[in-house]
Amino acid sequence: MLQTKINSTEYKKILENMPICCVDVVICHCNKILLVYRNNEPAKNEWWFPGGRVYKNERLEEAAVRKTSEEVGIKVQIIKMIGIYETMFDKGPFDDLKSGVHTINIYFLVKPTLENFKIKIDDTSSDYRWIDKIEENLHPYVKKVLKNLRFFV
Repeated sequence: MLQTKINSTEYKKILENMPICCVDVVICHCNKILLVYRNNEPAKNEWWFPGGRVYKNERLEEAAVRKTSEEVGIKVQIIKMIGIYETMFDKGPFDDLKSGVHTINIYFLVKPTLENFKIKIDDTSSDYRWIDKIEENLHPYVKKVLKNLRFFV
Protein backbone atom coordinates (compact mmCIF):
# COMPACT_ATOMS: atom_id res chain seq x y z
CA MET A 1 0.00 0.00 0.00
CA LEU A 2 1.39 3.38 -1.02
CA GLN A 3 1.11 5.94 1.77
CA THR A 4 1.70 9.52 0.75
CA LYS A 5 1.62 12.11 3.50
CA ILE A 6 -0.55 15.09 2.62
CA ASN A 7 1.09 18.43 3.37
CA SER A 8 -0.60 20.76 5.87
CA THR A 9 -1.97 23.16 3.25
CA GLU A 10 -3.66 20.38 1.28
CA TYR A 11 -4.98 18.67 4.41
CA LYS A 12 -6.46 21.92 5.69
CA LYS A 13 -8.23 22.45 2.35
CA ILE A 14 -9.63 18.91 2.50
CA LEU A 15 -10.87 19.46 6.09
CA GLU A 16 -12.58 22.69 5.05
CA ASN A 17 -14.42 21.04 2.16
CA MET A 18 -15.26 17.44 2.94
CA PRO A 19 -15.59 14.82 5.68
CA ILE A 20 -12.64 12.61 6.58
CA CYS A 21 -12.94 8.81 6.79
CA CYS A 22 -11.57 7.46 10.07
CA VAL A 23 -11.44 4.23 12.01
CA ASP A 24 -11.74 4.11 15.77
CA VAL A 25 -11.10 1.10 17.96
CA VAL A 26 -12.83 -0.06 21.11
CA ILE A 27 -10.15 -2.16 22.78
CA CYS A 28 -11.58 -4.65 25.26
CA HIS A 29 -9.57 -6.64 27.78
CA CYS A 30 -10.74 -8.30 31.01
CA ASN A 31 -14.21 -6.73 30.66
CA LYS A 32 -12.77 -3.22 30.43
CA ILE A 33 -12.44 -0.69 27.61
CA LEU A 34 -9.34 1.41 26.92
CA LEU A 35 -9.64 5.18 26.53
CA VAL A 36 -6.88 7.69 25.75
CA TYR A 37 -6.69 11.34 26.84
CA ARG A 38 -6.29 13.38 23.67
CA ASN A 39 -3.61 16.06 23.28
CA ASN A 40 -4.84 17.44 19.96
CA GLU A 41 -7.95 18.94 18.41
CA PRO A 42 -10.50 17.82 17.67
CA ALA A 43 -11.58 16.45 21.06
CA LYS A 44 -8.54 17.88 22.84
CA ASN A 45 -8.57 17.15 26.60
CA GLU A 46 -11.22 14.44 26.23
CA TRP A 47 -11.15 10.73 27.01
CA TRP A 48 -11.53 9.10 23.60
CA PHE A 49 -11.03 5.92 21.61
CA PRO A 50 -7.76 5.38 19.73
CA GLY A 51 -8.10 5.87 16.00
CA GLY A 52 -7.63 8.15 13.05
CA ARG A 53 -7.59 8.62 9.30
CA VAL A 54 -7.74 5.83 6.76
CA TYR A 55 -5.11 6.01 4.01
CA LYS A 56 -5.92 5.72 0.31
CA ASN A 57 -6.03 2.01 -0.69
CA GLU A 58 -5.91 0.90 2.96
CA ARG A 59 -8.57 -1.57 4.04
CA LEU A 60 -10.61 -0.49 7.05
CA GLU A 61 -9.47 -3.45 9.14
CA GLU A 62 -5.83 -2.71 8.28
CA ALA A 63 -6.30 0.92 9.33
CA ALA A 64 -7.80 -0.17 12.66
CA VAL A 65 -4.85 -2.46 13.39
CA ARG A 66 -2.36 0.23 12.28
CA LYS A 67 -3.92 3.02 14.35
CA THR A 68 -4.00 0.79 17.44
CA SER A 69 -0.33 -0.04 17.02
CA GLU A 70 0.63 3.61 16.40
CA GLU A 71 -1.40 5.15 19.21
CA VAL A 72 -1.19 2.58 22.02
CA GLY A 73 1.61 0.26 20.93
CA ILE A 74 -0.21 -3.07 20.91
CA LYS A 75 -1.21 -5.63 18.32
CA VAL A 76 -4.90 -6.46 18.18
CA GLN A 77 -7.31 -8.93 16.66
CA ILE A 78 -10.52 -7.54 15.23
CA ILE A 79 -13.61 -9.06 16.78
CA LYS A 80 -16.15 -7.24 14.62
CA MET A 81 -17.17 -3.95 13.08
CA ILE A 82 -19.58 -2.36 15.54
CA GLY A 83 -20.93 0.65 13.74
CA ILE A 84 -20.56 3.77 11.68
CA TYR A 85 -20.81 7.14 13.37
CA GLU A 86 -19.95 10.71 12.53
CA THR A 87 -18.55 13.61 14.48
CA MET A 88 -18.62 17.32 13.81
CA PHE A 89 -16.29 19.59 15.73
CA ASP A 90 -15.95 23.36 15.69
CA LYS A 91 -12.19 23.05 16.22
CA GLY A 92 -9.60 21.13 14.29
CA PRO A 93 -5.85 20.65 14.05
CA PHE A 94 -5.36 24.13 12.54
CA ASP A 95 -6.13 27.29 14.55
CA ASP A 96 -7.52 29.11 11.51
CA LEU A 97 -9.70 26.26 10.23
CA LYS A 98 -12.95 27.98 9.22
CA SER A 99 -15.36 25.09 8.95
CA GLY A 100 -14.38 22.75 11.77
CA VAL A 101 -13.89 19.02 11.28
CA HIS A 102 -16.41 16.46 10.03
CA THR A 103 -15.42 12.80 10.34
CA ILE A 104 -17.11 9.58 9.35
CA ASN A 105 -15.95 6.94 11.82
CA ILE A 106 -16.05 3.20 11.33
CA TYR A 107 -15.80 1.49 14.71
CA PHE A 108 -14.20 -1.85 15.43
CA LEU A 109 -14.31 -3.93 18.59
CA VAL A 110 -10.83 -5.40 19.05
CA LYS A 111 -8.85 -7.37 21.61
CA PRO A 112 -5.10 -7.59 22.25
CA THR A 113 -3.42 -10.55 20.55
CA LEU A 114 -1.23 -11.19 23.62
CA GLU A 115 -2.47 -11.79 27.15
CA ASN A 116 0.46 -9.86 28.63
CA PHE A 117 1.03 -6.53 26.92
CA LYS A 118 2.08 -3.01 27.80
CA ILE A 119 0.30 0.12 26.59
CA LYS A 120 2.70 2.67 25.06
CA ILE A 121 0.83 5.81 24.06
CA ASP A 122 2.17 8.07 21.32
CA ASP A 123 2.27 11.87 21.38
CA THR A 124 -1.39 12.21 20.32
CA SER A 125 -2.38 11.30 23.89
CA SER A 126 -1.06 12.16 27.34
CA ASP A 127 -2.64 9.35 29.35
CA TYR A 128 -4.77 6.23 29.15
CA ARG A 129 -7.10 4.30 31.40
CA TRP A 130 -9.31 1.24 31.44
CA ILE A 131 -12.98 1.77 32.26
CA ASP A 132 -15.52 -0.78 33.42
CA LYS A 133 -18.66 1.37 33.17
CA ILE A 134 -20.00 4.36 31.26
CA GLU A 135 -18.91 7.33 33.33
CA GLU A 136 -20.91 10.55 33.48
CA ASN A 137 -17.95 12.82 32.67
CA LEU A 138 -17.25 11.17 29.31
CA HIS A 139 -17.90 13.07 26.08
CA PRO A 140 -21.48 12.47 24.83
CA TYR A 141 -20.15 10.87 21.66
CA VAL A 142 -18.03 8.35 23.61
CA LYS A 143 -21.02 7.55 25.82
CA LYS A 144 -23.21 7.03 22.73
CA VAL A 145 -20.77 4.53 21.21
CA LEU A 146 -20.47 2.63 24.50
CA LYS A 147 -24.25 2.57 25.03
CA ASN A 148 -24.84 1.28 21.51
CA LEU A 149 -22.18 -1.38 22.00
CA ARG A 150 -23.99 -2.57 25.15
CA PHE A 151 -20.68 -3.79 26.56
CA PHE A 152 -21.45 -2.69 30.12
CA VAL A 153 -25.04 -3.98 30.33
